[in-house]
Formats: sequence, C-alpha cells, structure tokens
Amino acid sequence: MAQAKLNRRALITGQVLGADRIVPPPGCEIASIVVQARPEHLADVEADITALAGCEIYGRDVRGKLVVVAEALDAGSLGTMLNTIQSLRHVYSTALVFHAIETA
Repeated sequence: MAQAKLNRRALITGQVLGADRIVPPPGCEIASIVVQARPEHLADVEADITALAGCEIYGRDVRGKLVVVAEALDAGSLGTMLNTIQSLRHVYSTALVFHAIETA
C-alpha cells in the first residue's frame, strides 16, 4: 500500500493506516450487569451465566436479581455477551449499570 499523504481527508477516510498497522489498545472492557430472572429458575440462570467466558456472579437476590461482572476484549464482544445473557431462558431483562476500559 502506498503511503498516503497525511491530511485531514486521508485521516477521516482511513487511508493513513493499513490493517497491518492498526494496534488494538491494551487491556479489556469491564462491565457490571443487573439481570432480572424468574426467581424459581435463578439457579439455572446463574449456572448459564457463569458458563460464559469472562462472566461471574457478584451478587444474588432470591427475588430473581443477579449482579454480573463481565470482562471482554472489546466493546463489541461485551455487547455480544450482554445480548447472550438477555436471550437466556428465564431471563426477563438485563441492564448495563457500569462500563469501564481497563488499561494494562
């Protein structure tokens, strides 16, 4: 790839960097998610969530609420994880309550 002249248009259109020169930032994405599930199936939902890579249960309420701490490499993976949890059987809703980018 020929080196593009560094100017505003080249930067905005992505002509400055080739795919081989893009370096992802170090670290990961961390989130806290509140999950509302059917109370009688809370143990099943908890098992399904802890089976997901990067997820752990931080808090539990017998009325059907779980506090999940999730870690992923990037925001896209974190969003996919949130959608996966939302689509689990017996889950009513999920809410992202905290999000941070952890740097190395």
